[in-house]
Amino acid sequence: MELFFANIINGQTATLGAEETTHCIKVLRNKPGDTITITNGRGSLYSAMITSVAGKEALLKITEVLGDPTPRPYYLHMAVSLVKNPDRFEWFIEKAVEIGVDEITPIYGDLSQKRNFKQERGERIIMSAVKQSLKPLLPVLNPLVSAKELIKQFSAESDYLKIIGHCREGEKEALPLILKNRAAENAKILILIGPEGDFSPEEIQCATDNGFIPMHMGTSRLRTETAALTATTAVYLNSL
Repeated sequence: MELFFANIINGQTATLGAEETTHCIKVLRNKPGDTITITNGRGSLYSAMITSVAGKEALLKITEVLGDPTPRPYYLHMAVSLVKNPDRFEWFIEKAVEIGVDEITPIYGDLSQKRNFKQERGERIIMSAVKQSLKPLLPVLNPLVSAKELIKQFSAESDYLKIIGHCREGEKEALPLILKNRAAENAKILILIGPEGDFSPEEIQCATDNGFIPMHMGTSRLRTETAALTATTAVYLNSL
């Protein structure tokens, strides 16, 4: 089944933009009278019949509300440090969306080597992953910020379970145990993952001072993107 992003005008009609129309009509050879599956990225899938094609826009009639076939009992915000190879960070974005994430914030730390991020490319990767995994909710991709700035933004957020992953010495809890013991149903979870050079001691102190729980994911030393995806998967598995 193919999934298309549509502009839902009301509960009965919708349109496909130029790019989606080209893929639907020119590439997949759909035509008026055919039924396709659409979403506007806000949480529901719809069955819709193509009624006409006008230029670069396909007009649709919604025939059924399918709802959300992949609901999750949590809200996950992953704040992940950029890595030197942008392909690896983009791989994380794609796979995290497939597994289940609600919000992604690219961050940089005191010891980060990479401090620029292609926002539009990241948004395209998210949209492609949403379509591939048939998810009706389009995750939010926030602009790049520093780790300290993000920590301060969430300093007063008491309704979040806030977690930080780093490789430095210090007392840490295993992520599965944190989730099992502290993540309530419908929990809002924020996880920070450090860069290749790790978070600085000052950043770690700033995080713990603002309610972040230091965590570990076993004895292996993981790449940033591997750690981020492992954490995403751990949250998903904890919800099953």
